[in-house]
Amino acid sequence: MNIWRYLPLSTYFAAQNMAIDEAILAARIDDKVPNTLRLYRWNPSAVSIGRNQTLQTEIYSEAASALGVDMVRRISGGGAVYHDFEGEITYSVVAKASDLDNNTTVAAVVDPALIYTKIYGALSDALRLLGVPADYNTGDAKNCPNLTVLGKKISGSSQIISRGVVLQHGTILIALDLPQMFRVLKLKDVDCTQAVEIAKPKLTSIQTELGHKISPSTVANALAQGFKAILKIQLQENQLSPEEKNAAEKLEEKYHSNNWLLNAKLS
Repeated sequence: MNIWRYLPLSTYFAAQNMAIDEAILAARIDDKVPNTLRLYRWNPSAVSIGRNQTLQTEIYSEAASALGVDMVRRISGGGAVYHDFEGEITYSVVAKASDLDNNTTVAAVVDPALIYTKIYGALSDALRLLGVPADYNTGDAKNCPNLTVLGKKISGSSQIISRGVVLQHGTILIALDLPQMFRVLKLKDVDCTQAVEIAKPKLTSIQTELGHKISPSTVANALAQGFKAILKIQLQENQLSPEEKNAAEKLEEKYHSNNWLLNAKLS
């Protein structure tokens, strides 16, 4: 059975979170660290945009600043995401594609859809353990694959694949604060109030489905169990290597910079 490194639930601000994910990706590409599952939260709450998105079309940046909500650009694709400190856990998987798909070799072309399917299998199993059955949706040209409960989205993710190594990170919604979410996220041609009404039938959370509160640590434990069961791996709790920590500290400058945040061409 394969042993993966497990970085248990921790909390960072937005630039740190994205810098850490990129540092792990670089280290895994160079075979300096094992496949890694990391769980984290965002404090303060934040909005992340995909690598090819334009900030001004996705976020009310003045409102975000006034509310103390961080803004950051990811190196992965996908759409804008609101990361609520109280209401979500983010997972990141950094692994050799060949370890996630038995049909993939180092020389083969990686099929992102197969990777999504495998990882979402683990997420689905975690939600099942919590009493929330979820369905996998393959997505379309505008939307990455996701998990839904009776048609309502509960988890979304985005990917980058580099030199045979996958970084996939995404959210598990524990609770929803739609008014806060759409004070910072833009929906085309609608205001905040209209956006909330549009989103209500499209989004859900673990607490909404269960009808009671659940702690982030409980969700994190279920996620670890889901990954172990579905990927047939052991998780060995560890921490970032000194090299990863140094790399992440340097990368923070990029993720803090307005040049990176505002210029999609740099992505």
